[in-house]
Formats: sequence, C-alpha cells, structure tokens
Amino acid sequence: MPSALPEGDPAPDDGRLPDEVVAQVGRRPFGIYLHVPFCTTRCGYCDFNTYTATELGPDPGASRLGYVDRAITELDLAVATLGADVPSVSTVFVGGGTPTLLPPADLARFLAAVDDRFGLAPDAEVTTESNPDSIDAAGLATLREAGFTRVSFGMQSAVPHVLATLDRAHTPGRAQQAVADAWAAGFDHVSLDLIYGTPGESAPDWATSVEAALAAGPDHVSAYALIVEEGTRLAARVRRGELPMPDDDTLADDYVAADARFVEAGLGAYEVSNWSRDDAARCRHNLGYWRGDDWWGIGPGAHSHVAGLRWWNVKHPAPYAARLAAGRSPAAGRELLDPEQRRVERVLLEVRLAEGLPVDVLTATERRRLPDLAVRGLIAPEHAGPEGRVVLTSAGRLLADGVVRDLLD
Repeated sequence: MPSALPEGDPAPDDGRLPDEVVAQVGRRPFGIYLHVPFCTTRCGYCDFNTYTATELGPDPGASRLGYVDRAITELDLAVATLGADVPSVSTVFVGGGTPTLLPPADLARFLAAVDDRFGLAPDAEVTTESNPDSIDAAGLATLREAGFTRVSFGMQSAVPHVLATLDRAHTPGRAQQAVADAWAAGFDHVSLDLIYGTPGESAPDWATSVEAALAAGPDHVSAYALIVEEGTRLAARVRRGELPMPDDDTLADDYVAADARFVEAGLGAYEVSNWSRDDAARCRHNLGYWRGDDWWGIGPGAHSHVAGLRWWNVKHPAPYAARLAAGRSPAAGRELLDPEQRRVERVLLEVRLAEGLPVDVLTATERRRLPDLAVRGLIAPEHAGPEGRVVLTSAGRLLADGVVRDLLD
C-alpha cells in the first residue's frame, strides 16, 4: 500500500499561501513536478502513491482519461495562488507511477500548458520517467518534439530472476533498446535507474546489471539500495521467510563495486546515489530538491515547497479530482518550516552532494565535530577554514545518514 501522508496543519480550501511566502516567489529556481499515479501492475517492493486500474475501480475521476485536464486545472490554481509575477519554470519533472502510460500527446499538452501559464526558461530541463516497456520509438519522438529534453528509464536489473523478484514486467534487453530509441529521438540526456540488494541477487548478478546499463550508453545512472517498506508485498514475503532481508554488508559491497565501475566508465557521483557523464547530464530538477529550491507538485499525493512552506495533496485520484471539480485546492495539509528546521534539512540534503555543505551552515558545536569525522575517514579535509565545505569521502557516502546524525546538535 502507498505510504501515509505526513502530519501537518490543515490547508485552506482555496490553497492561499501566507503573504510572506508569496513575497519570496521567484527568488530561487522554480520547478514543476507532475505525479502520474497509474501503473499496469504494482511492483512488490513499491510503496509509492500509485494505483492499478483494478485498485482504482470504475470512478471516472480516478481514470487516466482526462487526467491531464485535471492536472492543468491545478496548474491554473497554482498561477492564481502564486500571484501576478509567477516565476518562469527552470525544470519540469513527470514522475510516477508510470508517466508514459499516458499518451505522449497528453504529456505534450501538459508541457504546453506549463509554458503557457508560467513560461519555460530558455534552457529548461524537461524530464519524464518511463518504464522501458511503456513507450516505443514513435512515442519518444513525440515527447522530444514536444520539448522534453531528458528521459529516465526504470531498468532496475538485467537479470531475469531479479526482475521477477521485483515484479518488474519488462524483459532483459528492453531497457537498453529504450535508451537507443531515446538517443535516436534526439533527447539531450538519458538516464537509467538500478536497484541493488534484491533478495537472491548475487554479486555477479549485480555486476551483470551494472555492465548492461553501461553498455546501453546513458549519460546518467541512478543506483538505489532496495528498502523493504512495510505494507508492501515484498515485506510480507520477507516476514513469512520466503525471502531474506537485504544484508547491510552486501549492500555496501554492491555500492562500492558499482561506484568503481561507473567512475571507470566516465560517470562521476554528484550525489550519493547518482552518477553523470558531466555537469550538463546531472538532473537539475532533483538538484533543486537537494538545494532547497521551490517547486509546485501537481497530482494526487504530490508535494510542493515554496520559501519554507511545504504542502501535500490528497493521495487518491478520486478525491483529488473531486476537489478540483468543486473549485477547491487538492492540498491535504501543510507546514511552515522555521529557520532551524530549514537549516537542519539543508544539512541533511546538501551533505549528500559532491559539492558538499558550506561549513558556515553549521553551529559552532557542530563544527567542532568535523575533525573527528575527518580522522575517521568520513569527510574530506575541505572542511578546514572559514570557506570550508563538508564533503563526504567514498566511505562517508556509505554512511551518509550516520555522518549527519553524528554532526547535528
């Protein structure tokens, strides 16, 4: 089942933002995220806010048909809420779910609406996620012609038994063909997502997937450790003893092996779980999340952030549609972060980046902990001096969450 929404204060029905938040609109880069909550099947490890047709039932408000129209209605709400001087959009990211279950023409229409309401920056990055089996060469060509510049395919593995454990529908080799089709369509950047630590996956299995991903020729790769989320089918299988829980030492070995191979192939880590061919190939939209920029999240369960105000939409597509049809905001709750909460989040997120965290973000007490972290080999010597930065070493990336816990007051 999808994970629960966070707790927070009630959001107003009209979606109105506090005046002090609206006054800061445009001071930081602004992105648009569209959540497409539809999947053909539910993968056993997934707790994202996604639904199959069977789970949604016959309610027309929960259908893929008309979904982009509902998303555009929320875009109009965003324009009315942000005020007269809406910012131009630096990045657009369409995620899910499986965004490319929607017709490419619908995704193109959504992008055109973003450009019409906000204006796309001349160098805007426009990304869609995709399952390799959910789009063909013609569909990719349509998206590229519409203005999409980047596509990220969920490969996860190249090994049949690993894909079966993950309940992934595509066959080995399909992701590589999708990459070739995307390059042929003229995309600026193409990414592959991998998962390591699947129960039953051996070190040679993982190496096979890494090599297959590199052979496909993307200029960006993401690799994530499998997390067994409560409420998922995978968690139930682990609880029954059908599958083993992923082992932390094995996960660390997999990460180290993949990082070494990616670097050897010319992909450098710019965030703990992300590698790119060069700076241009980095995912600018995700960098906006890690750097605390502003974005509006469209769709059921989508989260937004503007100037320290964070809010989230109702989760299910049917009440999401009903609220919009009634002229109400789909926001379910929100929270306004105080300066200390924003500082702590900045530490949590920016430490993960290759560029690191400016030392002056830390308190005096926290700065006194830096030499010990350096002696332990978890951060680089760049922390020294007033212009210093907290930069994780390779060992530190394996223990990034622990570094943050040791660092913060």
